[in-house]
Amino acid sequence: MTESNDLTAEDRKIVTLARSARARNGVPEGAAVRDETGRTYVAGTVSLDSLKLSALRTAVAMAVASGAQSLEAAAVVSDGPEVDGEDLAAVRDLGGAGTLVFLAGPDGVVHGAVAAG
Repeated sequence: MTESNDLTAEDRKIVTLARSARARNGVPEGAAVRDETGRTYVAGTVSLDSLKLSALRTAVAMAVASGAQSLEAAAVVSDGPEVDGEDLAAVRDLGGAGTLVFLAGPDGVVHGAVAAG
């Protein structure tokens, strides 16, 4: 487990951005990723009749579409107890096995961090 106080300022920032995406859009999850240049990409769950994507996969797709070559970190804000395996795979595909993914509750408290690999 990772305490919120142990996070760097940049890691706290992506948790905050993920939390605001969830709240602003009224979706089950919010996510944010930070690429190798420090740019951030923020997304919420996508739930259309023809397209369903988790918030984290959407954020990774936004990073790829914007030209990101790698990821430094990712954050998900959710009521869920763990990060979905397919979400971790998307982060791993772009960022590598060691990329940390922080999981926080709707209150922004980080409950844990897991490597994407």
